[in-house]
Amino acid sequence: MNALPQLSMTRRRALALSAAVGGTALASTACSSGGSGGSGDPNTFDFWSFTGIGQKDDVAAYKKLAPEVNVKLTEVGSSTETAQALTTALAGGKVPDLCLIQATELPKFIENAGNFVDLGTLGADDLEGDYLDWVISQAKTSDDVLIGIPTDVGGMGVAYRTDFFAAAGLPTDRTEVGKLWPTWDDFIATGQKYTTATGKPFMDNANTTVFLQAVSQGAEQYYDDEGQPVYDTNPAVRESFDLALKAIAAKVTARLGTFTDGWTAALGKGDFAAMSAPSWMLGSIRSAAPDSKGKWDVAVIPGGSGNWGGSYLVIPARAANPKAAWNYVKTMQSPEQQLQHFLTSGSLPTTPSNYEKPELTGYTDPFFGNAPTGQIFTQSVLGLKAFKVGPNTGEISTAFLDALTGVEQDGAPADAAWDTAVKNAKTAIGA
Repeated sequence: MNALPQLSMTRRRALALSAAVGGTALASTACSSGGSGGSGDPNTFDFWSFTGIGQKDDVAAYKKLAPEVNVKLTEVGSSTETAQALTTALAGGKVPDLCLIQATELPKFIENAGNFVDLGTLGADDLEGDYLDWVISQAKTSDDVLIGIPTDVGGMGVAYRTDFFAAAGLPTDRTEVGKLWPTWDDFIATGQKYTTATGKPFMDNANTTVFLQAVSQGAEQYYDDEGQPVYDTNPAVRESFDLALKAIAAKVTARLGTFTDGWTAALGKGDFAAMSAPSWMLGSIRSAAPDSKGKWDVAVIPGGSGNWGGSYLVIPARAANPKAAWNYVKTMQSPEQQLQHFLTSGSLPTTPSNYEKPELTGYTDPFFGNAPTGQIFTQSVLGLKAFKVGPNTGEISTAFLDALTGVEQDGAPADAAWDTAVKNAKTAIGA
């Protein structure tokens, strides 16, 4: 059970790659989940990652800790392309020793766990307690075989422009701003006040800033506890969808898809005032709008909890050098190194032992008005409820997001959007 993001990228390019999970079933191999592929060379391994998340920096950091190790890093492409490449390799090609998999991609691989090393055979049983329960459980099979170690989670907040809020007559202090929107209805109402006062869009879009976050805050999402699809009958999904339609109808969005060229340019120009932002998103804002330093702040997200992002490191069963890969995983995903990841890149740790450390709880971000981002993002993760993530979570989410985009950007009829989303979800998963 897991509360997880609905998109297929953990950091920089989340929406552009949203939930386009590889469409082919994984091929079973003759390897069992307990296999290790041989001991191999303990000082070299092949590592496949997706792009845009700074994996080169992690490898460089590891080289300082283990200079004798040769890491052959390949950034395959998007998270979807990386998962598809791994699927192809598992069917009979040359597999990497280590691969980074987006959280929404992982359930498909869990279905054929025999393609991967049971990490318990390498010592992971002694480390499981280091990670959030709802995160580590995502990488387990029904018979408790662990195939992946989590790298990060995407605790949530709302990033907003204090100068724009002031111009609209809204409060700018993050505590007072958070009080504006205890609910998503209140968030939309705040947007209406802002747009009425300024004549400008309040938020970037309705699908990722409203729907994606609201639908992740319930105890059940697209699947029930037994793993059966309920996306078309779960009231929480419909309510979240209707909230996004309400935001679109209120004309408070800039109608810009996250991580599109237009969205990036709009950040730089200051074309909207607020957006839902996971911890890793702050780096994208810095990059797109470097001249806006000190004009941003971060407030609590409506509903108080959320997660957008997360990935896992897996070792294929036919890996040539599984022990070298495991040495990297246990070192770089230790609580100590995950804390360093946060301090250098904003990746929120999956290791709760860090959540009371002053380096994290006391961390403030000068770009964002010295917001206590470590504290804000950590609290949003701790407030999550676990829900079942199924093998087609990505495809289902994409259907809903695309239907909302059709209304917001293309003028598709709002009263038909729900039926369109459900129809396309059923088609995508072959239901």
